[in-house]
Amino acid sequence: MSAPGRKPRPRDPATMISRVSSRCLGRLATCVLILSATAALAAKPLVYCADASPEGFDPALWDSSSTGNVTSQIFQGLVSFKRGTAVLEPALATAWTVSPDAKSFTFTLRRDVAFHTTPYFTPTRAFNADDVLFTFTRFVDPQQPFNRAFPATYVYPQSLGLAQMIAGIDRVGDHEVRFRLHKANVNFLGYFASSFAGIHSAEYAAQLLAQGRASAINNQPVGTGPFRFKSYRKDDVLRMTAHPGYWGGVQRTERLVYAISREPNVRVQKVSRGECHVAAAIRDVDITALAGHPQVVVQKIQALNISYLAFNLKKPPVDRREVREALDIAIDRNALFKVLFPRGDALQAVSAFPPAVPGYNRTLKNEYDPERAKRLLADVAGKAGLKGELEVDLWALPISRPTNPNGQLMAQMIQADWAKIGVKTRILTYEWGEYLKRANAGEHHVYMSGWSTDLAAADEFLTPNLTCAASRGGIKFCNAEFDALVEAARAEVNEPKRLAMFEQAQAIFKRERPWITMAHSSVYIPLRRDVQGFVMAPNGSVDFEGVYR
Repeated sequence: MSAPGRKPRPRDPATMISRVSSRCLGRLATCVLILSATAALAAKPLVYCADASPEGFDPALWDSSSTGNVTSQIFQGLVSFKRGTAVLEPALATAWTVSPDAKSFTFTLRRDVAFHTTPYFTPTRAFNADDVLFTFTRFVDPQQPFNRAFPATYVYPQSLGLAQMIAGIDRVGDHEVRFRLHKANVNFLGYFASSFAGIHSAEYAAQLLAQGRASAINNQPVGTGPFRFKSYRKDDVLRMTAHPGYWGGVQRTERLVYAISREPNVRVQKVSRGECHVAAAIRDVDITALAGHPQVVVQKIQALNISYLAFNLKKPPVDRREVREALDIAIDRNALFKVLFPRGDALQAVSAFPPAVPGYNRTLKNEYDPERAKRLLADVAGKAGLKGELEVDLWALPISRPTNPNGQLMAQMIQADWAKIGVKTRILTYEWGEYLKRANAGEHHVYMSGWSTDLAAADEFLTPNLTCAASRGGIKFCNAEFDALVEAARAEVNEPKRLAMFEQAQAIFKRERPWITMAHSSVYIPLRRDVQGFVMAPNGSVDFEGVYR
C-alpha cells in the first residue's frame, strides 16, 4: 500500500520576515517596527515542565516515557502516528509495501532529509538507506563494530525479540530498504513508529567509532527531527533549538526548554504562573487547582495505559504463584481508587491492557478476599515449612504518573492491606534513574511500574512486557504456553482467530499473576492558552513539532 502525504508544516519565520521586508521599501520606520515584532514573535521560547530527567539520549537504550518525550523531538522513525490518533503516516519513509504473508516490509525512503549540524558533528550527506541499516543492525547483530565498541542493552527491541524476529535487512537502493521476517507479524509495521526506532546517522556513528567515543551516541545525540540537542544539566534543564534544515519546515519555536520538575504541585504552580507553557500530565487532585484559571486550559484523553505492581519471579517468597495471588486479592482496590482517583474516571485494571483494545478477555475478574488470601499463605507456609510472618519489599514509584498519581500513598495503603493478612511490608523508593536501574537488576520483591502505547493492539502490551524475550533472566514473566499463543497471534492474519489467542494468553497471565494490575487512566495535560498546535497523543506523550506561542 502507499502511504498518504504528510500534513502541511508551519511557515518558516525567516520566510515570513523576508516577505515583510520585500514590502517595506520606502517605509523604513514603519517596517522596522513590523520586522521587530515579527522577529519577537518567532523567537518566543516554549518551556515544558517535565516530570523526570531523561535516562539518556539514545532512544534505543531506554523505554521510559520521560526519555521518549525527549528523544522523540530529536529523532524520527520511518513512520509515525498521525497527531492524536493511532493511524500510521509517513515520516522518514514516504511509502511502504507489505507482502501478503506479512513477512516482508519494504520502505521507500524520503529524499533530501538533513541530519542535525551541531558543535560535535557536521553531516556531509543526506539521510539514506545506510542510516536505516546501521540503526536496526545494532538491534540484531551483537558483532556489529559499533556494538563491540559500545555494548548496550536495547531494552524495547530486546523485549520485542527483534533479533529473533528479523531474518534480514536488505539495502535495495540508496532510498529503499526491505525487512524480512522469519515468521509473519501483522503488527510489525507499527514498531517503526515507536520511539526506540528513531534513525541514527551512520556517518556520525562512524565518526564516533574512529574517535574511540562510541558511548557519546547516548549523550550527544544527532537525529533528523524538528529540534536538535543544545545542552543538558542533569535534573535541572534540557535545552533544544529548532533544526534549521528540517525537511518538514523550520519550527516557529526556536528554543525548546525542558524544565525538570519532579513534584506535581510544582508543575501546577509553574504553569499557573506562566513559568512553563506545557506541563507533564497532572493528577486528578491538581485539576481543581487549575479550574477557572483564565490563562490555562487542561486537555484530556482516555489513554491506552496501565499501572501495575510487578513481581520479581526469582525472589522468594513472591516466586510462588500462591503468594502472588494472595497479595493480589488482599488489596482493596475500591478503597484505593476513592483516594487516588477522586474524579472517578480511572478504570480498575483486570487484564494486561485496557478493555478498549481488541482481544480483551472480558471473562476475567479482580477479587478482594483477605480471608482466602490468609488461607493461601497458610497453605504455602505449611507445604514449605515456613515460620513467622512473610516479609516483602514494596517499591513506591518516585514520580507521579496518570495511572499512579501518588506512589508513596499507594504503597502505604497496600502495606496496610497486606498487614491484615500477616505480611510485613517494607516500603522503599529511589531517585527515578536509580529506581529503574535497580529494578532491572532484580533487587526488588515488588515494584510499581506501568506501560502506555499509541496503538490499540494487544501485542503492544503483551510482547514488550510479558514474553520470554522481555523476562530479563527470569526476573519477569516467562511462560512457554503464553509465549506460544502470543507468537501465533502475531502471525495470524485471520482477526477472530488472532483475538481468540490473545484472550487465551490473558487467562494464563491472570492465573500466573506476574503483575498485580492496578489502573487504566485518563491523562490530563495543562497548557497556557497562548500555546498553539499542541495535540495530545493516545499514550499521553508530547510532540512539539509545529507547536508555538
